[in-house]
Amino acid sequence: MVTEQPLLRIEHLSKSFGAVQALRDVSLDVPAGRVTALAGDNGAGKSVLIKCIAGSYPPDSGRLIWDGHPVFLRGPKDAAALGIETVYQDLALCDNLDVVQNLFLGREKVRRHGPLDEEAMELAARDTLRNLSVTSIRSIRQRVGALSGGQRQAVAIAKSVLWNSRLVIMDEPTAALGVVQTRVVLDLLRKLADRGIAVIVISHNMNDVFAVADRIAVLHLGQLVAVRPIEELSRQLIVELMTSGYSEGSGSDAAAAHRSTPAPAPAPAPAR
Repeated sequence: MVTEQPLLRIEHLSKSFGAVQALRDVSLDVPAGRVTALAGDNGAGKSVLIKCIAGSYPPDSGRLIWDGHPVFLRGPKDAAALGIETVYQDLALCDNLDVVQNLFLGREKVRRHGPLDEEAMELAARDTLRNLSVTSIRSIRQRVGALSGGQRQAVAIAKSVLWNSRLVIMDEPTAALGVVQTRVVLDLLRKLADRGIAVIVISHNMNDVFAVADRIAVLHLGQLVAVRPIEELSRQLIVELMTSGYSEGSGSDAAAAHRSTPAPAPAPAPAR
């Protein structure tokens, strides 16, 4: 399900670290129900961009429009309150805890008089994994440290959608996975989009990008140089855009992205 108004609109975002300009006037629409892949060489600004969206970095200029309303993210908790969840490459899972404990870490369900509501958490964990068609995990009380790489990614994805997320950001979700495990993770990303969730994925693996993405946004030295539907791109064209920042038609893509961005409005209010 794709709405006409993008779930997230990034307008003229810039971010510097001292003399290093990590992002330069980036404008990008992120629609619900679609997988948007971020492509770019090392240092292109992909990680900085997703950390601005996730509330980890405040942008120096520009703004975020969430569901039609300007927002200012004071931290990851503000992003989570909106429904933005980020799964970084290290997954941020605790190997010594089981699946249920990881899913509810920091958000445990508590009974009225204090003890943890283990039954409610187990039920929610089973429902979430079943809705995502995750069948490879033998027991939700299995320690995460004993799971395979693909199973760990499945737990991380389940954790990201357990809290009614509307945008899920994945950083290199198939890194170091085998062929079968990669297929499972890519299928999960498609299921998220099919449920109307917006997905942003960073991946250096072009085979994975073409297998799962609906559209690709290419960054070069902190600038957005192209945004196109996947069917309009080839691997060679993406590599040209990533390495040089230019290919035939890429200039018009960037110009169109800026032309479609509304003029700046008054200062955004803090996320609630």
